[in-house]
Order: sequence, then C-alpha cells, then structure tokens
Amino acid sequence: MKPRTKRFALIAIGIVVLAGAAAFVLNAFQSNLVFFFTPTQVHQGEAPKGRMFRAGGMVKEGSLQRDGNSVRFVVTDTAQEMTVTFVGLLPDLFKEGRGVVAQGKLGDDGVFVASEVLAKHDENYMPPEAKHALDQAAAAKAAQSLKAAP
Repeated sequence: MKPRTKRFALIAIGIVVLAGAAAFVLNAFQSNLVFFFTPTQVHQGEAPKGRMFRAGGMVKEGSLQRDGNSVRFVVTDTAQEMTVTFVGLLPDLFKEGRGVVAQGKLGDDGVFVASEVLAKHDENYMPPEAKHALDQAAAAKAAQSLKAAP
C-alpha cells in the first residue's frame, strides 16, 4: 500500500469512529432528556405519549388519598387539574396546597403514573418552570373572569 492510501484509510477510520461516538452520546442525551409540562399543557395534548416527562403544580387541597404504599393526588395549575398516582414513600415536605414536581409517564386512562415525586424545599422555593406556569394560569383565569363580568 502506498503511504497516501494508508493515510486516507486512517483518516476514514478516524471519521467513522468519531461519528459512532457522537451517535452514542446523542442517543444517550436524548433518552435522558426529560421535559417539564403543566397540567394545562398535558390537558392540551402537548405532553409526549409513552415517554417520561415531569409535571408540576400545586397539590389540590383534599385530593390526597393513601392506600398502603400507594398514593393518589391531584396536581393543579389553577386552570386545569391532573390526577397523579405514585407507589412509594413521599418526601417529608409533601403536603396538600404545596408545590410538587412528579416525573413519570401518562397512562392510557389519562392518569399520570409517577416514578418519582419531588417536593419544594421551603416556603419560598418553586421550580422556575412551575412558578411561570402558575403565574400564566392565574393571569389567564383573571382575564377570563374580566371578560365574563359585564
């Protein structure tokens, strides 16, 4: 083989190896990517079907139901509500009327099946996405009530 042909073969092999490594990294990144959706966005069908995502808002007062290790509650953004089921131990800070973010999948029946539930740290903390979504929902509700008033 000529030196030029060897050099070309090595460059070609290097490009193939780099392309393969890039493909593995991008595939791992995409499979671990988890988006956040509000109950309104889930209700509008914006949430992915059959994929993990995070949903959050406030735990509706009086919606918490415990059955042994299973928990069922409603998450609301003041505009829409979404039922969440979870099997496991809830965080100590989880309470009705407080902010929560749940990670899981949407079931065929429209119930969100959570694999992980996260509660906010203290009275002032809320994930920025959840805070923004709650503010938008409150503004939309206020705008609707202004339209309804004569």
